[in-house]
Order: sequence, then C-alpha cells, then structure tokens
Amino acid sequence: MLPIYDIIVVGAGHAGSEAAATAANLGSKVLLITIDMTKIAQMSCNPAMGGIAKGQIIREIDALGGYSAIVTDKSMIQFRMLNCSKGPAMWSPRAQCDRMVFSEEWRKALESIKNLDLFQDTVSELIIEDNIIKGVVTDLGFRFYSKAVILTNGTFLNGLMHIGHKQVRGGRISEPSSYGLTEQLIKRGFKAGRMKTGTPARLDGRTIDFSKMDEQKGDEQPQNFSFLHTEPILKNQRSCFITYTNLKVHEKLKTGFKNSPMFDGTIKSIGPRYCPSIETKLVTFSDKDKHQLFLEPEGRETIEFYLNGFASSLSWDVQLSAIHEIKGLENAKIFRPGYAIEYDYFDPTQLNHTLETKLIPNLYFAGQINGTTGYEEAAAQGLMAGINAHLKLTNKNEFLLSRDDAYIGVLIDDLVTKGVDEPYRMFTSRAEYRILLRQDNADLRLTERAYSLGLASKQRYQNYIYKKQKLEKIIDFFKTQSIKPDVVNSKLQVLNTTPIKQSVKLINLILRPQVNIFNIIDAVPEFKSLVDEIIYNRRNILSAAEIAMKYSGYIQREQQIANKLKRLENVKLKVDTDYSKFLSISTEARQKLDKIKPKSIGQASRISGISPSDINVLLVAMGR
Repeated sequence: MLPIYDIIVVGAGHAGSEAAATAANLGSKVLLITIDMTKIAQMSCNPAMGGIAKGQIIREIDALGGYSAIVTDKSMIQFRMLNCSKGPAMWSPRAQCDRMVFSEEWRKALESIKNLDLFQDTVSELIIEDNIIKGVVTDLGFRFYSKAVILTNGTFLNGLMHIGHKQVRGGRISEPSSYGLTEQLIKRGFKAGRMKTGTPARLDGRTIDFSKMDEQKGDEQPQNFSFLHTEPILKNQRSCFITYTNLKVHEKLKTGFKNSPMFDGTIKSIGPRYCPSIETKLVTFSDKDKHQLFLEPEGRETIEFYLNGFASSLSWDVQLSAIHEIKGLENAKIFRPGYAIEYDYFDPTQLNHTLETKLIPNLYFAGQINGTTGYEEAAAQGLMAGINAHLKLTNKNEFLLSRDDAYIGVLIDDLVTKGVDEPYRMFTSRAEYRILLRQDNADLRLTERAYSLGLASKQRYQNYIYKKQKLEKIIDFFKTQSIKPDVVNSKLQVLNTTPIKQSVKLINLILRPQVNIFNIIDAVPEFKSLVDEIIYNRRNILSAAEIAMKYSGYIQREQQIANKLKRLENVKLKVDTDYSKFLSISTEARQKLDKIKPKSIGQASRISGISPSDINVLLVAMGR
C-alpha cells in the first residue's frame, strides 16, 4: 500500500527542489518525483547562479530559509559582485559553480530532510476528482495520492529539441519529454502555449588557446551567497575568459540560415529576448561586427567549457565551422553542439499570488511552466509554492511578498497580473523599489518573517539578530560621535576631499562620495575598537552599514512612496465581481479585469490596458 502524502512535487529542477524542501521542512509529508535522480537541480544551461537581479533573488531565497544559496556556496568556483561601478541598488552577486557538485549537494540536502521521499519516474496524469486534485499517475503505473500537487516540469512538457533540421523529443539532451499533462489540463480549461530556449555547444578545454583571450578572474575577496555561512568559503577560484565573434564567424553562421529552424518556420514559439541565440543576434543587431562571448568552466576539475553567448539551433557542422573562426577556438573540439528546445507553458494569469491555480484548488505551478526563464526565478517560485501549499493544508494564512518586500514579490506579481508573451527574466529595472530591495539587506527584510513561519532556522535567525544589532551600533556611533580636524584632515587630503575646519559628526564624513567606511577605521581609534568586536561577516556588515548611511535619504523617500501606494493594495476587490457591468470603463479594461480577477485596486492598476480613469471608476463604485 503506497503512502498518502500531503504534497507531491513533480520535477526536481530548481523550482521542484526548493518546493519540496520548503514544504517538508515546514512539516508536510512530501513526495518529490523526478525523471532522473542523478540530475536533481541540474544546471541545464550555464553553470552559474545569480547575476543582475538574480543574485538578489538567491539572497532572498536564502533569507527565507531556502537552499539555493547554501548549495551555491558549497559548489562555487568563482565569485564576482557585478555592477560595483553603479549604486548599491544595482550590485548583484554572481557565482560560477561546479555543476556536478551543485547537483550532488542538492541531492544531499534533500536526502537529509526526514519528511521528504523521492521517487524516480515520469508523471503522465493528474488524479482529479470533483475538480479537486487528489494525486498523480506515473508512466510505470504508480498511483500516488496527496492533498496538493506542485507542478515544476521545466522544459519537459512536450519538449522538442532542434539542431538544424534534426528534431529530438526530450526535455533536455539525452532525457525524455513528459507527455499527457498539458493535454489533460487544456481539457480542464487551462490555456497553454509554447516557448523556446536554447543552449550553446560545450567545448573541450584541452583544445582552447586561452592565451588569445582576456582572462576574467573572480573578486579578490569573494563573498558567500548564504547568510548562514559566516566565514569565507571560496578559495582557489577558476577564471573565465572573454573572446569575441567576428565577421568571418558571422558569415559562417549565415550559411546555415536557410536550413535554420529559427528562420524556416519550424520553430514557431518565442525565445528569451535577453538571452537570444547567436543567429538571432546577427539579425537583430545586423550593424554589429562582433559579439562578446564568455568561456566558463563547467566545474573545478573538468576540462568542459560552456560558450556563453553562443546559443544556437543551427546544424552542428555550421556551429563547429563558425566556432573555429573565433579567436582562441581555432582548433576547438565540441563535446556536444548547441540546440534549441520548445516546451509547453501555462498562462500565469491563471494563478493566484500563492501560485495556486484558479481552476483547480490545491494545484500549484512553479518555474518555467509559468513562462519564466532562469534557475533563480524558478527556485523562488518553488519556494513560495511550497510555503503556500503547506499553509493552506494546515489552515493558516497565505504567505505573500509585496513589490516593496522582495524581488520575489515583483516576480510573482508580474506573472499573475501581467502574464507573459515571452520567457520572463528578472531585471533590476522591473523593481520600482530597488533601493529598498538590495542584495545586502535581504536577511533584514525577510528572515524574521521566515522565522515566524517556522522555515528559517534558529541559527539563521541568530545570525540576522547579530547583524541587525551590529548595524544599529555602527550607525548610532556615526550619528553621535564627532571627529576633530587634526585627527582626520590628513586622511581627507589623501582621499582628495575637502578638509574640515571644525569638529563634525562622522555621519557627515561618510556621506562624502570619496570616503568609505574602511577609511574611517584607520582614522578613528574608537571606531576600530567597535569594528574589532565584530566577529562574523565583518566586511559585509560594514558595507551594509555604509550603504544604509550614504543612501538613507533615498531609502526613506522610496519607503514613503511604497507606503503611499500600498494603500491601494489594502483596497480589496471581490473575486466574483462581474466587470462586464462597468460600462464606464473601456472594453479592454473590462475584459482584462474579468480574465485576471484582481484581488485589490493596487493589483488592478498594474494590469496592462487599465487606465487611471478606469481605476477611478472602480474606486467610485466602491464608495471611495
């Protein structure tokens, strides 16, 4: 007799792994079903975590008690903080990982959770009775029953790979597709579509001439991703390398255009705008005579390299001949060619903010099934689906993040409110409160809430309290302590900033762009004593304190704006409202409102096609 589970998670990619771990750690009995247990949280594309806005998401997942940052720290081979030349709202951590170790560490993490079972099979059918989810059926004929199901199928739903005119059914190279679920859900009234993504060739590092390329090293003082890890982990970083395409490369690629599935109508789905194939780049940016490429190691010990920026669905011989025209790759051998993959997704406006489907209670979608692209976006959705599935089953209030709480809140609100017409990728520009949503303060924003849920561990909470107390102490010191000209003027002259004529508060000095908090340590003995008391994460705590002081005016102003707009989120709308009766608003607005059924005026105002006058009509109708 098979056990009955609280939650079944279908798919063990980044979304599924976070969903299963989260729900199980909260106390639900969870079954995670995956096609291949040796490829849990597989890095299907580039072997890296984080990046612009994505690094903020990983830090948020970590602050909430997820595993992505922990696994990244244990597997990373290079760390870089991107956008350091810009303001701190733009700083984004990125880690190059050993993809084999990454998957191994994820499996270890999942196997250590007592409420979590794993099973290797393919789910082909959902068990639905009286429009309530009851479980799943697998290809091997197993019937597993549960109170909730989270679908995190990635690119496997009717997945079809393209290499030139060669088509191979699969969700990933050498892995089979999943069939049956899309068709079953469409019959239940769900709207599905097709999307495309792609990946480049993998190269044999022994055949690459790195001396012809620019070396890209990691940061001199690499950080950790996880707030749990208080001591530096990464040592002996591996470098990445930069090279470029050229006109000869472009000519070689163009010879394959006539047989390209991208251009001959074979591929009809839409690919990611911000991670296009190399052939798309040549068409979209026809005036460019070169494109930047990155050679990224797939692991610490392996000779395999990922050619970032060269995703392609052209025939393998065209890919190889073009690669041989790239500086440093004249004699390169490939382990496998690049390919494009088409797969099914479901319109995310069919979801609530909890990621539960509107049509079938207790059925949740997370990851690429919702039209997103990227490990980080998927993992964030998995975490939130796991939390909310558990909370619903235990009759507790839903857990939601607003747009000024987290990038995760922006991501989910964008999906369920605006929908997608191309693979969704997170950027800092999508967050209107990005000064509030920095990578350095994710724990300060979210860990206390996660601890209240029972998801963040006691150690994580203690680390958060320690950091919070030290930050407050540093900021208070700068606000109350004065410094005399004879103590600091020699340092100010070295820093090319105006000397002071009388004693000033330290807070006034740190506001100068030429001065950073580490300069103050050397100049003020009392502050050095305070710094010496910081045992853990000293550099990160000092940096976070400096950001909080330097940008306090901007932070306060943005928080005030967020608080004002939040009032609209508190004006609730009835889900069963018939908007077709609101003849004073536009036809488009009525149709969009009926489709999405927003839960608040705030959400309604973010739906494309809804004008301020439409919102005013709704407010008047509510007696506001």
